[in-house]
Amino acid sequence: YDGHSDLHVGITNSQGVVYNYDQEGVHRAASGWEQCISIPLVQPDMWELLQHWDKLLQEFSLEEAWLPHRYEEQQHNCFTFALAFVNRVRQGRGREPLSKAQFTESFLLPHTREASRYLTLHQQLAHRDVYIVPLAEQEQ
Repeated sequence: YDGHSDLHVGITNSQGVVYNYDQEGVHRAASGWEQCISIPLVQPDMWELLQHWDKLLQEFSLEEAWLPHRYEEQQHNCFTFALAFVNRVRQGRGREPLSKAQFTESFLLPHTREASRYLTLHQQLAHRDVYIVPLAEQEQ
């Protein structure tokens, strides 16, 4: 990732299938997201929500709002899809919806900053004569 193009956003079910929305509608992909940044949205102790997650996501993805002709690159896109799902789940738990800015600040930016630092370091090391050796177990 070069930092100059838009990122694509999706939501996974419990089996790792990524639901994502674009100009062709909702897609379900079991592969092709190996280079993604994974951002946890649900605490592990929220077992009750985790039990219903897949059903909620499946039903949400079938709604009319996510038909291909409704896609609009700037205002109704993959980010809108992810945020709307998160807010649907929040609403079901009696919580206030997040704005785009709140969602970005709370969930996306911390993880993308960390990934950016890692990618920058990786690129710098890749362009130098550096050899990285894993430490032996007793040295760790």
